[in-house]
Amino acid sequence: MAENAAPSPQRIRNLVIALAAIALTVAVFLGLRSQSATPSLATLAAQAVPYEVAQTNGKPTLLEFYADWCTTCQAMAAEMADLKATYGEQVNFVMLNVDNNKWLPEMVQYRVDGIPHWVYLDPQADPVGSAIGEQPRVILAENLEALVAAQPLPHQQTWGRASDLDRELLSRQTSGSDDPRAHGSQVVN
Repeated sequence: MAENAAPSPQRIRNLVIALAAIALTVAVFLGLRSQSATPSLATLAAQAVPYEVAQTNGKPTLLEFYADWCTTCQAMAAEMADLKATYGEQVNFVMLNVDNNKWLPEMVQYRVDGIPHWVYLDPQADPVGSAIGEQPRVILAENLEALVAAQPLPHQQTWGRASDLDRELLSRQTSGSDDPRAHGSQVVN
């Protein structure tokens, strides 16, 4: 019998299915690898301008009070990264974590009682507007445009969905350890 017989239609179908599966797997793998990951709050904070630098470098500032546990802050991270990419050369983007006791004086100064809480500072580091809670990108962008142009902010005080801060926790933080990881806990001897 001759071994050179033409392949059966079923064998051809199986080969086509196997090749299609391989091609689809490669396409999905490459597609997932090429997508940019949503930036985390930790990444944004690590890339932020230090507060002390922003106070003295003569650029306007967008100051964001946030917390890692704040779902609204997390949800807005991609928009904040996009805004920083657009305005980062002209505006300081500063992030202050409300869970760090170091920023308690600033939290009191800017009356932070919900997060995210944004404060717009002019080039002399004087506050010119604020926003609390989830903000549409367009409102933040319009305010940044005005801040760069040294014009009055079109949305000077806006309110959106925010995470409330625990006032009792804040009072415990002031009397507890200065370690930002302590989260208000105290050591009892």
